[in-house]
Amino acid sequence: MPKQATKMVLNEKELEELTKITNRKKSEQRHILRAYIVLYAAKGYSNTKIARELSVNVDTVRLWRDRWVGLQGVDLETLSAVERLEDAPRPGKPPTITEEQKCQMAVLACEAPSKSGRPISRWTDREIADEMQAQGIVEKISPRHAGRLLKKKV
Repeated sequence: MPKQATKMVLNEKELEELTKITNRKKSEQRHILRAYIVLYAAKGYSNTKIARELSVNVDTVRLWRDRWVGLQGVDLETLSAVERLEDAPRPGKPPTITEEQKCQMAVLACEAPSKSGRPISRWTDREIADEMQAQGIVEKISPRHAGRLLKKKV
């Protein structure tokens, strides 16, 4: 027998905040979708029906229904509706290369290698990584990682 969906009841303030998110022109699409999931769940729709209605996976509906219910004990002044609809922090090590360093890398890659005193006609992953370290843009970077970062910028 399938597991019964978690029951959800919204207070007036939560209902108002979620409705604002769905109607606001500048809301992010992911927040709008998640707000609709919570609103439909509060109306008593099953996870399957919500998933079909919004054209998403039933696991997505289950995740946001359960996450909202888990945060309902927290006051809206402490954690706003938009903050409740945010992604959870990702596991793993945080990035060590900042956006500014990536921009400096892109500028360097657009320059001719001869301008940096390199006797080559085109940048290689190893050469760009070495030059970034030589110029003090980064303390340490592998050629492979430098190449991947440059490829993402294109």
